[in-house]
Amino acid sequence: MLKKDQIETFFARLQKQNPEPKGELNYVNPYTLLVAVVLSAQATDVGVNKATEKLFKIVDTPEKMVKLGEARLKDHIKTIGLFNTKAKNVIKLSEMLIAAHNSLVPRDRAILETLPGVGRKTANVVLNIAFGEPTIAVDTHIFRVSNRTGLAPGKDVLAVERALEKKVPAKFKQHCHHWLILHGRYVCKARKPDCPSCVVNDVCQFKGKTVV
Repeated sequence: MLKKDQIETFFARLQKQNPEPKGELNYVNPYTLLVAVVLSAQATDVGVNKATEKLFKIVDTPEKMVKLGEARLKDHIKTIGLFNTKAKNVIKLSEMLIAAHNSLVPRDRAILETLPGVGRKTANVVLNIAFGEPTIAVDTHIFRVSNRTGLAPGKDVLAVERALEKKVPAKFKQHCHHWLILHGRYVCKARKPDCPSCVVNDVCQFKGKTVV
């Protein structure tokens, strides 16, 4: 496991490399961000962005989504995995936002998790990106990087999330999950991590590091 000073170094280097990291899902407001994150489950951000490019030009509120309807929504997102279930969830969550939340996305994790298709990870992403909360949304990339490097080992995503919340210095928490996702997606890849080009290679505890 990484020590406190190593964790400081770890994030300081990721910050220097990418001072203002951004999520890769396209959106126009908190509502479309919520929809995009729900659609991204078991799908790539690139695939979701292709599907929502036209959708978000005509739909940017819960009311417009409900008016569009489930059938036409499916036509927009049919290239995304599990599109039938996701379409149902998006229509239902839109109806709930209208009925119970004045058509606004709640700034509350517990309330967000009551919406169809929204779990803890999705809620954390929305809170972080839409509202600037220092939440950490643990996906497969963050889970892998946290365990592989010794940053925050844990047997499941919740354990890793809690370990990161405890160990990551406050000044790095706002962007923590973006840095780790991007690092896992492009450098610390699942099958063959690109260790020679990794900026935290020397503090990483991974025993199977790749070489040139």
